[in-house]
Amino acid sequence: MSAQYEETHRPAALPLKTIGDIRAALRSGHGFPGDRESFEADLQRALEASSETDLNAVVSVIVDYRGRIRLYQDPDFDIAVQEGIDLAARLKQEAHGR
Repeated sequence: MSAQYEETHRPAALPLKTIGDIRAALRSGHGFPGDRESFEADLQRALEASSETDLNAVVSVIVDYRGRIRLYQDPDFDIAVQEGIDLAARLKQEAHGR
């Protein structure tokens, strides 16, 4: 017999190729609370710290927020967070002898 598995619905990946794409995704609610404002502040700091020939700080901000948006979209993320919370609660109870 073959093993049965449950297929998780994955939302279509957002196009996150440009700063405009990231801004649009954050404006439409993709991302964690505060990410929209934090992105702009982090991007501004990175631009101010960068030279004309070294934009690595800007690239890092873009990669970071692209990852946050994709993580936020992942339906398994909430499950993983809840498992972590449950584990922490169980370990805390065991440490207190309950």
